[in-house]
Amino acid sequence: MKPILAAACLVVLASISPAEAKGCIKGAIVGGVAGHMAGHGKLGAAAGCVIGHHEANKKNPNNSNAQAPSGQK
Repeated sequence: MKPILAAACLVVLASISPAEAKGCIKGAIVGGVAGHMAGHGKLGAAAGCVIGHHEANKKNPNNSNAQAPSGQK
């Protein structure tokens, strides 16, 4: 069963473009370790991937394209 799961994971990872995987790998590693400590490594890795991807795609509040408020009245 494990070799089939490993092969399926490799196929999925190979089909994801780098832009879509941004944050996912880091989140999956952190989530997998935390989930392993709680006894749910695979669930933690999946949740970590989702959260890492979300965090990587957040808009930067200090974006240089944003207009600064004018101090004029």
